[in-house]
Amino acid sequence: MQLAYFEVDFPIHSTEQHGLHVFTGRADSPSAAVRIAHEVYDAARADQETGLELPHGRPDGWGVCGYRPGWELDWPAATAGRWTNPNRCTKPSTYDL
Repeated sequence: MQLAYFEVDFPIHSTEQHGLHVFTGRADSPSAAVRIAHEVYDAARADQETGLELPHGRPDGWGVCGYRPGWELDWPAATAGRWTNPNRCTKPSTYDL
C-alpha cells in the first residue's frame, strides 16, 4: 500500500520572528504525519546539539533541511493534510485534451 504524502504546518515563535514551518513526508493519517514530523524535529534538535549532521531523507520522505535554535514550534496548533506540490508541471485539469 502506497502511503499518502502529507504536509504538517505549525506556527513558530521566537524572540526575533514568527511564521509558519512546514514538514512533508509519507504517513497513513494526519495524526501519524504530525507524530512523525515531531519525531524528525526532535532528532534534528538532538543531532544539532551534539554536532551531528541533520537527518535528511528518511525512506518515508521525512527529513530536516534546516534547524533554527531558539524557534519554538507550536505542536498543539499543528495541522496536517495531503500535500499538493504548487510547482507541479502536470496539474489536474477539468477538460479533455
